[in-house]
Amino acid sequence: MPEFGYNLAKQLGDALLRRGWRVTCAESCTGGGVSSAITAVAGSSQWFDGGVVTYSNRVKSGLLGVPDTMLETNGAVSEATVCAMAEGVLELMNTDVAVAVSGIAGPDGGTQGKPVGTVWFAWCSKNSRHAECRHFIGDRQRVRQQAVEVALSVLLEMVTSSS
Repeated sequence: MPEFGYNLAKQLGDALLRRGWRVTCAESCTGGGVSSAITAVAGSSQWFDGGVVTYSNRVKSGLLGVPDTMLETNGAVSEATVCAMAEGVLELMNTDVAVAVSGIAGPDGGTQGKPVGTVWFAWCSKNSRHAECRHFIGDRQRVRQQAVEVALSVLLEMVTSSS
């Protein structure tokens, strides 16, 4: 039985191949789930160079260039941070499109302003950027699965609708 997100990842790969594009990702709360779904697809090395799990702020800053002041001001789970993560990984991997995910999967870590299930996403290419926040319900595993699904589905939309 294929891994969670396999069908979306397969469709994404087909779309990327048609365009001659490559994808990368920067993940925090998904812990490599997006990369795992992608690499479950045979032949994904034709369109996926790799991804990074930047779980700590130190790694977000040191590897992806997310400014420490941004992390201190906005937090890791914010629009500004995921946009910087997506742009940082796009540059690091020199690919055509990227996605970044940062959130609070639970069961702990939530606040009144950012409850468990809050996940920020950013998708970018060299010419565009889109970010959004989603609020998922469920246990840690379910929040992470939903985040992987959204990351892949919006990437697919982005790749298929780009001119």
